[in-house]
Amino acid sequence: MSTAWSWFVIALSALNILGLVWLLWYTARRRPGDPKPEETSHYWDGDITEYNKPMPRWWIQGFYLTIVFAIAYVAWYGGMGHYAGYSGWTSQKEHEIDKAASDANLAETFRPYDGQPIDRLAAEPEARKLGASIFANTCATCHGSSAQGAIGYPNLTDDIWHWGGEPQTILQTVLDGREGVMPEWGPVLTSMGGDNAIDYTVAYVRALGTPGQSLQNDYLASQGKKLYDGVCVACHGVEGKGNRELGAPDLTDRYWLYGSSKEALRQSIAKGRHGVMPAHRAMLGETRARLVAAYVWSLSNPPGGKKPVPASAPAGSAH
Repeated sequence: MSTAWSWFVIALSALNILGLVWLLWYTARRRPGDPKPEETSHYWDGDITEYNKPMPRWWIQGFYLTIVFAIAYVAWYGGMGHYAGYSGWTSQKEHEIDKAASDANLAETFRPYDGQPIDRLAAEPEARKLGASIFANTCATCHGSSAQGAIGYPNLTDDIWHWGGEPQTILQTVLDGREGVMPEWGPVLTSMGGDNAIDYTVAYVRALGTPGQSLQNDYLASQGKKLYDGVCVACHGVEGKGNRELGAPDLTDRYWLYGSSKEALRQSIAKGRHGVMPAHRAMLGETRARLVAAYVWSLSNPPGGKKPVPASAPAGSAH
């Protein structure tokens, strides 16, 4: 708030208080020539008269006391522009005190799990329960309440991990985030293979996700392989198995983060993609990040040992 606005608020508050004092004083006294309280000429049913008597003195004094209380309150707690009041109280300080108390309670709750390995936490029901609660408050916005993701947001319940599904790798993802970039290859591919280059590459990428498909009778895919070998192989590998160090997905598992339709793949190849998993180290801290990482790891590595069904959705679906 600027100094001018601060003085405006102070002046407005002072005028309101003085105006109330004057109005109370002016209306609480009778003046010479005022009609008597019963001379209102308001009558009903012949014997019911409306009077206009002054308010009782105790009520008037009580009103004055409320004004004195308001002045003392503003003097102590502030409330007029930049003036902070004699107490120095602010809502920000109050919030910081409450937050410190709440953080202390949370720290005590999470203390038994400090530094515990992810797989050990995943085996403890209470730890998984806490991790699920943290997930619901922090991660479900993107990955969904069931952790099955959506277009552009990975499914955390299957066996597909673009950056690796080891416990420590998941913890690193939660703490420091990830940034997956698929460059815009449209101009490069077009310069190499002409106007149909993107369609050729799409055909080959779709063929990679179709086991047993031969390129001998698929002209588009066979042309796309040449382009793939010249551009895409650097990240996704010769066999299309991807590279977890780069976050480059496996193109043979039929899991498609942004959809596997021809249009979705065309968009990915021609225009690129930029996926960001925000870092949560500052927000959650080490222990809470461990708990939520343990919960996420348990979704694909349940304590009973039953592994999730591998992703094998139809080619036209999207995860």
